[in-house]
Amino acid sequence: MSKAISQLLKILDLENLEHNLFRGRSPQSGWQRVFGGQVIGQALVAAQRTVDKARRVHSLHGYFMRPGDPEIPIIYEVDRIRDGRSFTTRRVVAIQHGHAIFSMSASFQVHEKGLEHFIDMPDAPAPDTLMSEKKLAEQYIDHAPENVRKYWQRERPIELRPVNLTHYISREKLEPKQNIWMRATGKLPMDAAIHEAVLAYASDMTLLDTALYPHGRAIFDPKIQVASLDHSMWFHRPLNMRDWHLYAQDSPNSSGARGFTRGGIYTQAGTLVASVAQEGLIRQRTR
Repeated sequence: MSKAISQLLKILDLENLEHNLFRGRSPQSGWQRVFGGQVIGQALVAAQRTVDKARRVHSLHGYFMRPGDPEIPIIYEVDRIRDGRSFTTRRVVAIQHGHAIFSMSASFQVHEKGLEHFIDMPDAPAPDTLMSEKKLAEQYIDHAPENVRKYWQRERPIELRPVNLTHYISREKLEPKQNIWMRATGKLPMDAAIHEAVLAYASDMTLLDTALYPHGRAIFDPKIQVASLDHSMWFHRPLNMRDWHLYAQDSPNSSGARGFTRGGIYTQAGTLVASVAQEGLIRQRTR
């Protein structure tokens, strides 16, 4: 098991403080605020801990209200909204310094059979034919800004392999679409709840960056302020985050200092396992 995956599993293994009350911690990686995917993943784990294991999450909808402080724990309070015969609903609030920093509603369902279809996965080269993160860093790291270099040099629990590197090495204005292969960098327990939480964690990666493609800007651009505002996910089918998944993303709109992005997550065989939608702040700094 890689060190980064081991750390991620520890982060997702919340401490049970009291009935419906959990505590999560953040890695001390030097970031000024908590990564949004971490809060989504931890909030999902908090909800999962209050739901029968036979019921799997099928959707979640969350709002980011304040930046998280990585120096102190995050308290997750779960409200058991409803336990029905087929569906279970939970509301989770993440709290720091006495204030809510994130709220999320999640719905769980017993397994049922029904009609099935999904949109085909876009054409993309296989991940094994693309440059690994290590080779990507070796080839382009010297030409990247300092904050980008630090990002690529740090060991992470999720490996990303972009299909197209143009956005990462130039300021060319591109169509607001991108395809990125992703997978966990180490072995994970055979527990569906953990794989769902790891996917929730990974789903916040690169997504908002897609809204910057048509403007020739990047997420690390110091002249813009970028932050996730809300995040929604729908879990369609079982998944294994140790396997490669294609994150097919697009951004239909940017306006009002906000960018809207969507993503479909496919297995390497082309099966759609999850869908994502997010709106984020994209504000141009005046100084």
